Amino acid sequence: ILVDGKVCDCDVVVTCQVGDPVPLQVKLTNWSKHSVGPFALTMMPYQDYQNGVHNYELQDAITFVGSNTFYIDTVKPTKDSVYFGALLFLYTGDFYLNIKFHEDNCSRELPLSWLCLPSVHIRATEPVAPTKL
Repeated sequence: ILVDGKVCDCDVVVTCQVGDPVPLQVKLTNWSKHSVGPFALTMMPYQDYQNGVHNYELQDAITFVGSNTFYIDTVKPTKDSVYFGALLFLYTGDFYLNIKFHEDNCSRELPLSWLCLPSVHIRATEPVAPTKL
């Protein structure tokens, strides 16, 4: 997972500015011996209130540039599938991005580790004002 060109880890907070599109890239690599798919990749932003409540109603604070869902037909063994998108933060705050894979094929099951990736933590800050001389 890349956010604004930086590799994300669940322990890293990515900082961006309000009003600037933040590029997202999710790369899926099939390490199995068989083709996988079809399934969908969905990215859901939320705020964590630190009391067990997650707020997913963020349409006034965050918008996607493009779609937040990508449909994947098949990924062949040892091949990659890369998906691009962007987020636009309208307000400051700490946000998280929940990334899930939803299987579209009922005849087979994907391992649980494929269904949900660790959340990405993004902190939206005020834009830096230009300095005047």
